[in-house]
Amino acid sequence: MAVSSPVQTSAPVLSGLDGPGKLRAVPVGDLPRLAGEVRAFLIEKVCAMGGHLGPNLGMVELTLALHRVFDSPRDALVFDTGHQAYVHKILTGRREGFGTLRQQGGLSGYPSRAESVHDLVENSHASTALSYADGLAKAYALSGQGDRAVVAVIGDGALTGGMAWEALNNIGAASGRPVVVVLNDNGRSYAPTTGALAAHLAALRQDGGMQACRNVFTDLGFTYFGPVDGHNVAEVEAVLRRARALGRPVMVHAITVKGKGYGPAEADEADCLHAVGSVDPATGAPHTPSGLSWTDVFGQTLAEIAAGQQDVVALTAAMLRPTGLHLMAQRFPGRVFDVGIAEQHAVTCAAGLAMGGFHPVVALYATFLNRAVDQVLMDVALHRLPVTFVADRAGITGPDGPSHHGMWDLALLSAVPGLRIAAPRDPARLRSLLKAACQVQDGPTALRIPKTTAGPDIEAVARIGGIDILYRSPHRPLDILLIPIGPLASAALEAAVLLEEQGLGVTVADPGWVLPVNPALPALVARHRLAVTIEDGIRTGGVGSAVAQACRDAHVTTPMLTLGLPRAFIPHGSRTTLLARAGLDGPGIARTVLDALTGHRPGHTAAGPTPTASGRAR
Repeated sequence: MAVSSPVQTSAPVLSGLDGPGKLRAVPVGDLPRLAGEVRAFLIEKVCAMGGHLGPNLGMVELTLALHRVFDSPRDALVFDTGHQAYVHKILTGRREGFGTLRQQGGLSGYPSRAESVHDLVENSHASTALSYADGLAKAYALSGQGDRAVVAVIGDGALTGGMAWEALNNIGAASGRPVVVVLNDNGRSYAPTTGALAAHLAALRQDGGMQACRNVFTDLGFTYFGPVDGHNVAEVEAVLRRARALGRPVMVHAITVKGKGYGPAEADEADCLHAVGSVDPATGAPHTPSGLSWTDVFGQTLAEIAAGQQDVVALTAAMLRPTGLHLMAQRFPGRVFDVGIAEQHAVTCAAGLAMGGFHPVVALYATFLNRAVDQVLMDVALHRLPVTFVADRAGITGPDGPSHHGMWDLALLSAVPGLRIAAPRDPARLRSLLKAACQVQDGPTALRIPKTTAGPDIEAVARIGGIDILYRSPHRPLDILLIPIGPLASAALEAAVLLEEQGLGVTVADPGWVLPVNPALPALVARHRLAVTIEDGIRTGGVGSAVAQACRDAHVTTPMLTLGLPRAFIPHGSRTTLLARAGLDGPGIARTVLDALTGHRPGHTAAGPTPTASGRAR
């Protein structure tokens, strides 16, 4: 292809691209400038809107090469994890949408099937792309479409997950299927990648270009190309064309730099500005400094507990800093273990530590704890081991969307025999409940904390049978009992004031330890005309269901409402807005209660018999 004229060369390249077809027509000589324009666009938009900055800055040239070699969507491109797909979105016609990135109703921060035919997998749970690729390649072969290529782009951090190796084992065994695995090796997930695989990849990087060398990938049946410079579009493009032409499993090992081309990210050794809110593009500093988060409180408290309790150890799955464990790691580095993106292993490893006489604290995002429920059930609870699970980002998380909302944990964990679950309402309760959990020696415990700034402490006005009474209407009948779970106590207190203004007597009770149900709670329910549980997990099988069952078992006939999230995948948006849409803010709770008392029961929030004004169930 002829080199562009000086006039053409001076014009912006990115503005003329509305799809991969035009990208393939860009002269090779213009690709470095295009990469610079994409990088500048990312810095401008992500610094303004928030999102995953560091991972995408490292993916610019690699993604350009992918879309020049492979014909998406006919050729399948699957990104693992999806937070490195921003450049893919830009190149597939969604550049204008970045002004609404991760905003409600706007562009998703992950691949989205609803947005584009170029997005196959809406993934943010790591280590899955290779299994998708194996299945797609099998489907294309079975349907006579063997000329369609399947490409899985996986970061070296995601390759630490066991599921990735299950897939590699299957892909490599079937040498006739054309699967190209692009290993985006930047030496880190959130933080630097650790373990034997990281050492092996480092050795391959050091060998530099020994494509015929024997390594773990060749032993699994892959042709290995690499390491290649992931920031040289022409070099990556040439290797990808060779990989495609082979028509068999190929591993392309590309070396990239997380945060490439943006000084603040490259200088941020902690996480290379992995994920940011709105920040100053000149410095990478937040525009509005946030207050102390729930994660901060947890991290500080656990470090303090560890100082006085020598049997406490901690584990996480590639989330040392995001879960707050870096504070304990700084003080007691030998007692904190980052196992990589391997939640199942983390939980069963914790079981082994507990068998050996320690009290492990396993800190995971609530959405990722889902991946290890079998291990919680069969490896920890079955053996009645003293392991504490801390589910960070529980409930509605906000702009990361459906795969990140931590809304399933209560329903899943409620089925685990012997597991005691706490939901602190404020920082003081987080500290006390975590300390109590670390003292438990006869079985597992769990605490769930949200993704938000930790608010002020909410002191109890009374305590009944281990249940904190947060509010009690003076000189009023016992009409309504509100039972909020964890930080929804604030919304329940707001609702109590609104209901009291309608002439109703209201009690707000916080059980603290929410599962199993405190035996004193049914007796408290029985003293009221209507009881309402309020949780930011799915209504089906959560705390509300357990409280209702406990009341039935105790022959308590007080009508109940179960407020919570619908059994659905909730899109991205702000935590405040999404909770309000689910009726879990103060006005929403009050409105639902008043509707129930007058016989209008909103189906998306309330469950159970509807009380009449006299309190009898219809």
